[in-house]
Amino acid sequence: MKIVLTGGGSGGHFYPLIAVAEELRNLKKEQKVREMELYFFSSTPYDEDELHRLAIKFRHIYAGKLRVYFSLWNLRDAFMMVLGIFQALWKIFVVYPDAVFTKGGYAAFPVVVAAGVLRIPIIMHESDTVSGRVNRITARLATYIYTAFEQAKQQFPDKEVCAVGLPIREKIKHPQTEGAREYLHLKDDKPVLVVLCGSQGAEKINDLIVAILPDLVKDFYIIHQTGVNNFTAVQRAANFVLSDSSDAERYKPFDFLDSRGIQMSAGLADLIISRSGSSLFEIAAWGVPSILIPLPHSHGQHQLYNAMAYQKSGACLVIEEDNLTPSVFKRELEELMKDRARLQEMSKAALEFHRDDAARKIAETLVKIGEEHEE
Repeated sequence: MKIVLTGGGSGGHFYPLIAVAEELRNLKKEQKVREMELYFFSSTPYDEDELHRLAIKFRHIYAGKLRVYFSLWNLRDAFMMVLGIFQALWKIFVVYPDAVFTKGGYAAFPVVVAAGVLRIPIIMHESDTVSGRVNRITARLATYIYTAFEQAKQQFPDKEVCAVGLPIREKIKHPQTEGAREYLHLKDDKPVLVVLCGSQGAEKINDLIVAILPDLVKDFYIIHQTGVNNFTAVQRAANFVLSDSSDAERYKPFDFLDSRGIQMSAGLADLIISRSGSSLFEIAAWGVPSILIPLPHSHGQHQLYNAMAYQKSGACLVIEEDNLTPSVFKRELEELMKDRARLQEMSKAALEFHRDDAARKIAETLVKIGEEHEE
């Protein structure tokens, strides 16, 4: 059996594919499928170590972004998209997989179109409450559609859609507390705030944390993932504002947290501060209360709607960026951290929101339709 995974542009597209690949490998170990070859078709390999770990073969496909605003880059990207479709047609034909699983993103578009032309079954997953452009366009080609949010199902009225949550990799799904304080060099039992700005960073959140950092370190440890591109600037600013603080060592900045760092941080976190992309599903799996700050002007305001849907469960507090000032954030944070009963309720609500079997359900569907296609 041959299965192609596709998606690209961000970790939010890539890592759920890896979670499904893990479950496909588990199904093979359980002897529920005989032989299996996995491929990743995209414009970049994104994380070559993960592909190698799961023996996933990478195939490069040209792709261009689907912009909705005027840009001279649209001409170049339109050409790249057409080139990518012809390239994908040939490479898909050579592999001739039994099923294709797409997470969306501009790099998936040529692959899904090629699979549709070649009549190969397609399974699609949508992570957000508001569907991405590529998934919305290519949904008509899909055999099965899965969504992370119940609210997203209504966007595909002509299809059979199932809400399953988000596939999450095993190595970050379970927080770890043993040895975590030693690993992160936390010397006492002060509460821990974890700030996740993603691999690319979120400047507004970074600036917010730095602005109130001297007050925060008096009462909390701050584990701050700044994003690779922002790390130097944030660290320099933090060193300046903490130059007279006796508690400066409670601030722990990281450009990027690997899977072990995420596990340890989640295991100690009393509260997480984050955007509201696919990371909110990881936060839910950890059962940690959170303050979500949606990215403004995201496509279809999907981060805002994601955050509102999650807040409805009782698991988080949402603060929109337009209303975000250091004083407002500091007041909301202090009030929340004093209310231990509310934090416990939020933690319970997060765990209830989490669905643990998303990757397994998608993997089983891929195997099922793959076997049917083989026949």
